[in-house]
Amino acid sequence: MSIDFKAEVDKRREAMMADLFSLLEINSERDDSLADAQHPFGPGPVRALEKFLEMAERDGYETKNVDNYAGHFTFGQGEEELGIFAHLDVVPAGSGWHTDPYKPEIIDGKLYARGSSDDKGPTVACYYGLKIIKDLGLPVSKRVRFVVGTDEESGWADMDYYFAHVGLPKPDFGFSPDAEFPIINGEKGNITEYLHFEGANDGDFILHSLSGGLRENMVPESGTAVFSSSLSLVDLQEKLLSFTAENPVTASLTEADGLFHLQVIGKSAHGASPASGINGVTYLAHFLSQFDFAGSAKDYLNIAGNILHKDHFGEATGVAYEDEKMGKLTMNAGVFKFNRESSDNTIALNFRFPQGTDEHQIQFILQDLEGVGAVTLSQHMHTPHYTPMEDELVSTLLAVYEKQTGLKGYEQIIGGGTFGRLLKRGVAFGAMFPGYTDTMHQANEFADVEDLFRAAAIYAESIYELIK
Repeated sequence: MSIDFKAEVDKRREAMMADLFSLLEINSERDDSLADAQHPFGPGPVRALEKFLEMAERDGYETKNVDNYAGHFTFGQGEEELGIFAHLDVVPAGSGWHTDPYKPEIIDGKLYARGSSDDKGPTVACYYGLKIIKDLGLPVSKRVRFVVGTDEESGWADMDYYFAHVGLPKPDFGFSPDAEFPIINGEKGNITEYLHFEGANDGDFILHSLSGGLRENMVPESGTAVFSSSLSLVDLQEKLLSFTAENPVTASLTEADGLFHLQVIGKSAHGASPASGINGVTYLAHFLSQFDFAGSAKDYLNIAGNILHKDHFGEATGVAYEDEKMGKLTMNAGVFKFNRESSDNTIALNFRFPQGTDEHQIQFILQDLEGVGAVTLSQHMHTPHYTPMEDELVSTLLAVYEKQTGLKGYEQIIGGGTFGRLLKRGVAFGAMFPGYTDTMHQANEFADVEDLFRAAAIYAESIYELIK
């Protein structure tokens, strides 16, 4: 049976965009301040989950909402089950947008909105890929379970809860439409480690507070510090002007009630690729570290502004490691919290580590950094994951990709973490194409509209080849 999947996608372009817009218009950022028993990560992720399941019910699927943590719909029949794992939550929009991040707009063929690329756009493209198979009544010999989560960007508590309460075994194999083509069949380990400091300090320079960073898996766009100084505002502004002239940041400095307020602005990026961003907080600390701060403030600023500053591969901290297959460890200094009155100030370091090292080895080395009181680990972590190229799942997906694009398929191992690693035989598959501009976790996130349609056709044929 020969099916023109691209033509089938073309028939559904308008409907696919309408469904995608309905999801993008929902602010599904996690908001713990509004979380309760009915809204485990706040109301936004729940609204997105309900909208997606509503779409599936409209199209005749049997759906299940697992206590607003995650949900799924099912299709087909057979002894084996293909799992498709996507997510509807998004990272905070942040600042610097040219459009409203929750009013999607198509400009010059690009769809701008938070979640357009990560992960609502690919999710809807994959949804329509499966919908084509259902609409055409194609014969299948396996089941499909399409699962959507609501906490992928924060800690995967959605999937922990889902598998503990859904009452079903894990699918036999599967993929996540949450990365790039041709395939992601390997993912580094992922752990956040927290450096702890006391806050007491006084003298000619006193650091009252320093903060920055929205999420551990985002490069902080900006950082803010409040401090007192024996220097005048004019003297400090002169030094700041020289600093911004020599570095890729902007800054503002004001004085009120004897306190200086300094903000430094860089560029956000995905925490798995920290070198692609400009960490506003480490630049802030780098500027302040030239002054005569004392005590814990001096230690905090030295580590944040000199050791961690631009140390994307952990070389200055001593944790650098490289594996022949999985590549280098990366480190993102993601969230900073310092208050003079606090006895526990922190820097959150998010690591993407290859096989050959682990979270405890990293912790052991970090504990030797001068001025660090303790190092603790996040509760949630991932070990390195790899599905061999020889696996039928990988070879099938690559064959369809090559057929539809005319491009050569190849394996990729990334620092980003996707739901593909939830399964032993699991990968990430699309929806970014080679050469694509990655705007995930950045201001002005976009997805190329034609690429989403191309991806939908690839998903349609790939799913059919896996379950026919």
